[in-house]
Amino acid sequence: MSGRIGIRVGEALVAGGPPGTAAEPEVAIGDLDGPFGTAFANLLGNQVVGHSRVLALLNTDVMVRPATLCVSKVTVTNERYTNILMGTVQYATAMGVLDAVRSGDLPKAIVNDIGIIISVWLNPSVATIDNLDHKILFNIHREATARAIQKAMSNEPSIDWLLENQDKIIHKYFEKGLKGEI
Repeated sequence: MSGRIGIRVGEALVAGGPPGTAAEPEVAIGDLDGPFGTAFANLLGNQVVGHSRVLALLNTDVMVRPATLCVSKVTVTNERYTNILMGTVQYATAMGVLDAVRSGDLPKAIVNDIGIIISVWLNPSVATIDNLDHKILFNIHREATARAIQKAMSNEPSIDWLLENQDKIIHKYFEKGLKGEI
């Protein structure tokens, strides 16, 4: 694939680590020279208290391509949480983006022409875990980022799959609600 992509949207959930380490990024990927680029610039320039928007960085002063904007889904009020989100998770996000380029899910030829807005979910409980395993947290968020991008770029799940499985899939929190667990 090369050329314009319009806007693509995807999500992924990766869990299985210790409590608090699951990742559930939602991504929007689009051409920077259109409405998506306007949204990207507005998000970057219009910061909101508790929901900072930061570029995905490998390290201070090393931004990834395509330009990727991380937006927290959780209101950030705790310094430790902020350091984990803007450290381990920001780095994992950057690495997941580069993994998507390396795998071909994001065409290398257009990385300077597209951008990614990624809504990052980090469980607030991580700020209370004394022995948080940053390597596990990093690996889970890296994998989830790459998977969400792959799903966005390949339009997964397909409408045919969704229609075929519509009555087979039950949202886990709806199911817990039916059981009186929430």
